[in-house]
Amino acid sequence: MATESVLEAPPPRFTAEEIAAIAAELFGLRGVATDLGSERDQTFLIDDGAAGGVMKISNLGEDPAVLDLETKAILHVSRVDPELPVALPRPSVRGDYRPTFEGPDGTHFVRLFERLRGHAGGPELDDQALFDYGATHARLSLALRGFFHPSADRHLLWDLRRAAELRPHVSAIPDRARRRLVENVLDRYDERVASRWPALRAQIVHGDLNLDNVLLDERGRIAAIVDFGDVGFSAQVADFAIGLASLVRGRPDDDVFRSARIAIDGYQSRIPLEPLELDVLADLVAARLAAIVTISAWRVERYPENATYIQAWDDDSWKLLELFDATGADEVTRALGGPRRSVPTGELTSRRGEALGPALTDLTYRRPVHVVRGEGVWLFDADGNRLLDAYNNVPVVGHCHPRVTEAVVRQTRLLNTHARYLYEPLVELAERLAASMPAGSGLDTVMLVNSGSEANELAWRFALAATGGRGGIVTEHAYHGVTTAIADLSPEEWPAGYRPANVGTIAPPGTGGNSMQAALGRLDGRGVQLAATFVDGAFTSDGIRTPAPDEVAVIVEETHAAGGLFVADEVQAGHGRMGDHLWSFVRYGITPDIVTLGKPMGNGYPVAAVITRREIAELLAAKTRVFSTFGGNPVAAQAALAVLDVIKDERLVENAAGVGSRLIRSLEQLGAEVRGRGLLVGVELDSADLAERVVNQLRDEGILIGRTGRGENVLKIRPPLVFAHEHADLLVEAVARAVAIDKKRAANPSR
Repeated sequence: MATESVLEAPPPRFTAEEIAAIAAELFGLRGVATDLGSERDQTFLIDDGAAGGVMKISNLGEDPAVLDLETKAILHVSRVDPELPVALPRPSVRGDYRPTFEGPDGTHFVRLFERLRGHAGGPELDDQALFDYGATHARLSLALRGFFHPSADRHLLWDLRRAAELRPHVSAIPDRARRRLVENVLDRYDERVASRWPALRAQIVHGDLNLDNVLLDERGRIAAIVDFGDVGFSAQVADFAIGLASLVRGRPDDDVFRSARIAIDGYQSRIPLEPLELDVLADLVAARLAAIVTISAWRVERYPENATYIQAWDDDSWKLLELFDATGADEVTRALGGPRRSVPTGELTSRRGEALGPALTDLTYRRPVHVVRGEGVWLFDADGNRLLDAYNNVPVVGHCHPRVTEAVVRQTRLLNTHARYLYEPLVELAERLAASMPAGSGLDTVMLVNSGSEANELAWRFALAATGGRGGIVTEHAYHGVTTAIADLSPEEWPAGYRPANVGTIAPPGTGGNSMQAALGRLDGRGVQLAATFVDGAFTSDGIRTPAPDEVAVIVEETHAAGGLFVADEVQAGHGRMGDHLWSFVRYGITPDIVTLGKPMGNGYPVAAVITRREIAELLAAKTRVFSTFGGNPVAAQAALAVLDVIKDERLVENAAGVGSRLIRSLEQLGAEVRGRGLLVGVELDSADLAERVVNQLRDEGILIGRTGRGENVLKIRPPLVFAHEHADLLVEAVARAVAIDKKRAANPSR
């Protein structure tokens, strides 16, 4: 076992003639030896006029176990990925891979590698070559990930996990300003990387896949990987940082980060980087540059005769360190794909108003919610606070559910295209949705689109084609979407005094007021024939209501009697939210003509659907064909399939029933009118002002709910279906506190 560091032991000093003789004696290879240069060993090309070889004489500090590690790593790579152009070791005449030879200073290990063809390269590499370099680097890491060797945990100063050990050598840098540059890099490494190193993915890696250790073909692609001298156990991203640092050397300042991102894209085409890896990548590249200039200065003091080789990277490395310093470490991190530091909430609010304009709806709360991350029922804001989300029905199976996010990522890496091509996820999703409809309903035909608004727009087109009518009936404060036609079917969005001539409204069932017959009579008086009635099964915008089934059945019967189609809008109440069935209309015992799905269907990924009977679809098809470029694309379909699977596997319909029932009972103890079912609950308060104060008080306590209803006085509670009893208890306690605080204020208005 060697006791002296390979960076401290003197390199061997054989002449070319001696090397040629060694090659002949140990490997039977007779040819001319040409020095290729090396940091700590001697490396020579042996040209015999045929295949030849590359011979490496190790210095006296080399550990034989490490040489065995290098050899076995190369052989492992060649077995796992034979297309990777690694230079294979050649056995000696005795059959071993690392014979020894006695020199004047001691016994040296000698190795011979096959000669691969190519040329050196650098900043002239084009974008495709940069991308391919990154991809090849990732392939090499993938080939090594199943490899193990007991000597892999070697101690080598070039390993970036040893960056802190550079500090004693910084004094060898003669220029004070440059020393400070390196110290700043090491300070940031200590602050941002050292403590997080154990959390980085690690394995045996090449350790030095820089441009000096590869040969390139005529297109700039890697044609040969010629040196495994730094192989060892380290972080994957640190290994990549070493290669990345070499790819941007010598490039103009304005091309450094662009070129780096192209290479990162290549690497991520094979090994996607994790958020933590992206966050530290820039610091690791900087640490590599710091290691180059520091070790160079230290070793040149010891071996001035090898200064030309040792200092080959210095000028470019200093230039990059100066560029990074001038750019700012946080900005370099962002430029290499790391996260952008959060903008102050006030500034972001102002920019939102300027960039997005006045037509966009206002932010929900008095104190804007500036979110950066979500998990399950929780949202996390820019200040690190955790907010209980009891409001969003889009992440129906919880924010960032791993099965859904992974389904999206996997399919995104594989394929994403439009529905004029044939692929399995779209067809499977359509079949699954049709199979989820009640037996005997005839709802067997599915169209996939992007949003609930688009789904309702398409449902409207089906109704127009099927009935010849152009009239619609909706509840008094309904919301069904944002397209021009569907906005007319959304009284919640109507401007003051606006009432489309082709739209009639009815009171939500169970509240009295206008009946279907009255609404139909008004349409008839305007010469408008009914095309469709749209109903949200939870009457969410009308204040959240769950009427008796017979009251909803009457609406369906009178719609059909008037020649119209009944559309069950499941965008808010569907996907198990009501705790009875997957779809809310099933609870009412009705059979819609058309069902529309939206918001929760992809758990945040845009996807929606229309489900109808084939004869209705045929009536539209006889007049025109429908196509949505992104509707049902493979990624959206996989997201929707994953959502259906999670709802089933995690028994979320049952969870909505159990948690929702307890939540409603607990809220009823507050003395207000509580309506709803499952995890869609409304709490009617005395006024819109009170409801607004309660909503904002809860937001200040870290709990998010909303408001709904014609008078905006109904608290809307609509959490992800993974909401549990403990979350419901937190919510009820907070609502009780908020109401109590408001009563106290009302009793003492001067305080």
